[in-house]
Amino acid sequence: MLFSRHHIVLAMLGLFAVTGGAFAQTKVRTETIRPPGATDKAGTDTQVKPSAKPSPPAANAAPPEIITDLSRLPQPVARVRERILAAAKSGELKKLVTAMQTNETMPIFSLGDDKDPAAFWRKTYPDSDGIEVLAILIGILEAPFVHVEKGTPQEMYLWPYFARMPLKSLTPEQKVELFRIVTGADYKDMLDFGAYSFYRLGLGPDGTWHFFVSGD
Repeated sequence: MLFSRHHIVLAMLGLFAVTGGAFAQTKVRTETIRPPGATDKAGTDTQVKPSAKPSPPAANAAPPEIITDLSRLPQPVARVRERILAAAKSGELKKLVTAMQTNETMPIFSLGDDKDPAAFWRKTYPDSDGIEVLAILIGILEAPFVHVEKGTPQEMYLWPYFARMPLKSLTPEQKVELFRIVTGADYKDMLDFGAYSFYRLGLGPDGTWHFFVSGD
């Protein structure tokens, strides 16, 4: 399966990709995100954003705590999560796009050069006219999550927690949770890749929606 426009830096230990079924769509190149106004002396943007590109978990890194208690979300994060879920449950792509547009900048939704989220999702899921992505989004946000990069500019609340878990170490119960989001074939592909690579969604502690993307 399967983001674009600016350049993505700082891969967050498992943040994320797509291949097969709901998972196998077109693979595209990765680009970086640089917010406007942050430049170095040469006029080049220097500020970096959390990455939406997946990378295999570090071999010696302990996985973060898996969080199921939504009351642990900061209020800005909880509000944005509820807003996104309400838009997805409406069944209307335009309502989700409107939720994205409440951000100062558009969240990353594609690893390609796509400019229109709704058009991109319709192209990715033509059989459902794009609506399938809404169901995927609901499943992602209703899964447990992790709080990563605490105390850094890249601090993030990340769904689902698989984006930061070594897939080979998943318990049987965790595999059941994973298979609510991906297929068995997807799982095998991700084992080969070395990390969870389906859709993932990241919210900053201030409620900024950074990405909802799939792809490697």
